[in-house]
Amino acid sequence: MRREELAPIVEAILMTAGEPVRIPDLLEALSREGNDVTAGVVEALLSDLEQEYDSPRRGIRIERAGGGWRIVTAPGMDPYLKAFHRTASRQKLSQAALEVLAIAAYRQPVTLPEINFIRGVNSAGVLRTLLDRKLLRVAGRKKVVGKPFLYRTTKEFLIHFGLDTPEDLPNFDEITREPESVTSNGR
Repeated sequence: MRREELAPIVEAILMTAGEPVRIPDLLEALSREGNDVTAGVVEALLSDLEQEYDSPRRGIRIERAGGGWRIVTAPGMDPYLKAFHRTASRQKLSQAALEVLAIAAYRQPVTLPEINFIRGVNSAGVLRTLLDRKLLRVAGRKKVVGKPFLYRTTKEFLIHFGLDTPEDLPNFDEITREPESVTSNGR
């Protein structure tokens, strides 16, 4: 099958999928009609589409997230979409939730006592909310006295923050570095 025939099929699949679509799932869908398409061809097509849609003249983008590919709206479209759909902005995460997510993302797997120690407050309620929203998951138990649960981020976390893998997180040392101080003479 030629690229001109594959592109609209892949676009339609991405548009109608409720979550990021993995390459093997695309290959399975494309091979149902007896097509002989390789992972390399699909990967190259997706990269081409990603570049093609990365334009200020487009209202949508194709991006990697959560181990697959998805179609999303361009960043500047949010106010127009809200006005059109007359919807309130999606429920935002609290400062406490963002703190717990950051700790879990950079220290995973992590226990609730470790999170509490780092934050200096009890985070059980926040953790429960993040589990309910499927941004964190239980990843086993730590082999210490009391055997506390270990927590990790989820695929939904990656999707929510537009990451493909946890390795796509910003470098922790760079984001925690103190800004360089200005000398007393202003230079």
